[in-house]
Amino acid sequence: MMKPKLLSGGNPQIAKGYGDEPVQAYIAAMPGWKSDLGKRIDGIIERTVPGVRKAVKWNSPFYGVADGTWFLSLHCFTKYVKVTFFRGTSLDPMPLGTSKHPQVRYLDIHEGQFDEAQFTGWVKQAAALPGEKM
Repeated sequence: MMKPKLLSGGNPQIAKGYGDEPVQAYIAAMPGWKSDLGKRIDGIIERTVPGVRKAVKWNSPFYGVADGTWFLSLHCFTKYVKVTFFRGTSLDPMPLGTSKHPQVRYLDIHEGQFDEAQFTGWVKQAAALPGEKM
């Protein structure tokens, strides 16, 4: 099987798809330390949100509770992995990364700087909020 092409910043180019398979293909194609981080993030979400829905859209994994609505996505950049919380302003404490979208908050995870306990708390909170339709 051919390795997926890496787009700018090292983001894997994965065909749009629903379910675990395209998300695992994305995680496997994340370069270097980011792939291990992707596995840790995916595992936390699976343990924290039973029956989580997954998809790859716009070359990013999306996670949701109901079909067609999403609470979180990931994206690879050169030096970090960006986690998008679509209702991030409702999380306590609020992730620091601001967005032009009023409710969105970002978490930029650099190598060796992943707070699993904090992330797990945010996932738990985010999954309980209304999802974003996309």
